[in-house]
Amino acid sequence: MGLLSSIFFPWGIILQAVAVVHFIRRRPDTYWIFVILFLGPLGAVIYLLVEAAPDLTFLSRQSARGFSRRKRIRELESLVHVNTAVGNFEELGDLYMDEGRLAQARACFDRSIQGGSTTLDPFYKRGACAVLMGDAAAAIPDLERVVAKEQGYDFYRAEGLLAHAFALTGEKDKAEVLFRAATQTSTMSETYLNFAELLASEGRTTEAREWARKLLAKSQGMPAYLRRRERPWFRKARKFLRQLPA
Repeated sequence: MGLLSSIFFPWGIILQAVAVVHFIRRRPDTYWIFVILFLGPLGAVIYLLVEAAPDLTFLSRQSARGFSRRKRIRELESLVHVNTAVGNFEELGDLYMDEGRLAQARACFDRSIQGGSTTLDPFYKRGACAVLMGDAAAAIPDLERVVAKEQGYDFYRAEGLLAHAFALTGEKDKAEVLFRAATQTSTMSETYLNFAELLASEGRTTEAREWARKLLAKSQGMPAYLRRRERPWFRKARKFLRQLPA
């Protein structure tokens, strides 16, 4: 028994270390840290199987999709030089957004709109890019156009982003009206947190805390794969709550 312990002891410590590092990076439910620390290597194995293994599967799928997406980007980058159809620019803009290349995506949606696109999507996505790039004033006309024609566009994210753009440009009364309208139907984490930040900026700490807690409460009934996808928003909400004055 002592020989077995001496053989497996280093690997047990390594498993616990790996599990703790994964916990710190991913920030799943707090009870997992107690499972890892108090159950030792067994707890680490349980944690890695339940929490880390699905992440590895997700990351491998994302890597495959990313490779396919980057290949399609290269094809479209060549194609738009000879075929300036608005659909090509819209597809390329979508792919750039998925890659986080917002400036290039915004330029593609510009080209699509200049080329005569009449659908709402390029206006919505150009506005979304502008908000995410910190250019809220430029986003407002595009997002107003979208919301005026279809209030619930993209599950009310367009309305939520327009509210956020108004908040960022100091038009807080308009922002609050839109946030309240969007949150009547939408439970999007992004909208909840942006609304909480608006309320906090006006010194309405109690209301701000309520909306951040509503965001966190969503995790209770979520399937594991959705909780995993929403974790960045949950982390932001917890940080936001810690920074609020008592």
